[in-house]
Amino acid sequence: MPAQLPNQVTSRLGEIFPKSRFRTDPADCWSYGYDNSQLHKLPAAVVFPESHDEIQNLIQICNEFRVNVTARGRGTGTTGASVPSTGAIVISLEKLNKVIEFSPENRYVEIEPGMTNQAVQDLVGQSGFFWPPDPTSAVYCSIGGNLAYNSAGPRAVKYGTPRENTLGLHAVTGSGNSIQTGVYTTKGVVGYDLTRLLIGSEGTLAVITRATLKLTPIPESKATLRAVYSDISGAAKAVAQIMARPTSPCALEFLDYNAIKIIRKYADISLPKNAKALLMIEVDGPSDCIASAVKSISAAAETSELIEIRSATSKTELQSLWQARKALSPTLRQIAPDKINEDVVVPVTNIPSLIAGLDDLAAEYNLPIVNFGHAGNGNIHVNILYDKNNKHENDRANLCLVRIFKLVLSLKGSLSGEHGIGLVKRNYISLEIDQNSLALMKNIKAQFDPNGILNPDKIFPREPRINSGIT
Repeated sequence: MPAQLPNQVTSRLGEIFPKSRFRTDPADCWSYGYDNSQLHKLPAAVVFPESHDEIQNLIQICNEFRVNVTARGRGTGTTGASVPSTGAIVISLEKLNKVIEFSPENRYVEIEPGMTNQAVQDLVGQSGFFWPPDPTSAVYCSIGGNLAYNSAGPRAVKYGTPRENTLGLHAVTGSGNSIQTGVYTTKGVVGYDLTRLLIGSEGTLAVITRATLKLTPIPESKATLRAVYSDISGAAKAVAQIMARPTSPCALEFLDYNAIKIIRKYADISLPKNAKALLMIEVDGPSDCIASAVKSISAAAETSELIEIRSATSKTELQSLWQARKALSPTLRQIAPDKINEDVVVPVTNIPSLIAGLDDLAAEYNLPIVNFGHAGNGNIHVNILYDKNNKHENDRANLCLVRIFKLVLSLKGSLSGEHGIGLVKRNYISLEIDQNSLALMKNIKAQFDPNGILNPDKIFPREPRINSGIT
């Protein structure tokens, strides 16, 4: 039996939202109860606000009656952060999709969170700008979701994450208070940096209703290189060598042998038969500097395992490369619907040890592990392929996951580079964050959300602490 809202809440919300923007029928609410983690819980209701004030009124009512609230963008997240808790109202931000102000002269655009990443890129691109964060799901994902997860994508290696590319926010806290954080300038040091605190907090502190994004001019020129290696360790060593050069690539993507096999099968791309690892390297900048940048990066990419390195010779080849890379994750989901998709991150010099350790774990647990991702900042997407309905495979996959996390932390890494914690990783967070720091975070949560109504089940562990075994 689906959870129902108290009659007083339904009545009060009915005064704010017309029927077309306030749904309580389970059939209408069902699709708003899941995200790309494949977890699901039916919301008690779904609302579609069109203004900051409507969100503030909603949260104030939910505080009064202790009703939980989960904000939702487009549901492309992979950790369950937008899956509602029992009896919760989902705030779908899809109708908050207007441009408030576009100021090319000041290099910012102020928008509502329901705009898709691609819509923002299309808008500012007409004036010669771009917003650096570009997740794989850019065509569909919302800016609000990008901010909630601090989702970045390939260009983060040179241009940074949403935290480095967001000037300020408007938001409603869990207590129902309206706040404005940050500035409209590239400098500003008045008070604590609440903007960076809210970004990546997965909707547990406040609901973002407006964002001022810092824009970057589109480079004059760009070149894409494809480097193929006979061994994974060679590609991993090349990443460290490339990142040690003064010339920074704007994207540096890594694909292991298993990922290459998938590309061979599902994309029209010709690769050497003995290819065991692939780097996609993109450089950008002034037209008169591209040739020297390509030369510098090419020299750094050389290892004894290098088979070939060449530039994409046509627009078609370039598009095929990136389409194949961006199709990897959804393709793997088709091959293994239950796959575990992690986005661990280590210092770039430790990538060779990470990849070697992952290969050892794949052999030890007899499970395919496909690795690819944003190697320029050490952010590797680790995909364990298994069938959760096979008890033996399910048990091995979960044991393997803990070992992967411990390996990452032993290499001075982090459990997540951009996917966040949500529901999926909350019971592992204490492997990385000490108990005093967790307690401080919970106190911060209580200041923003004293009644604990905003995404209450997310981030913080609910099971006994897992022993990291790391000294």
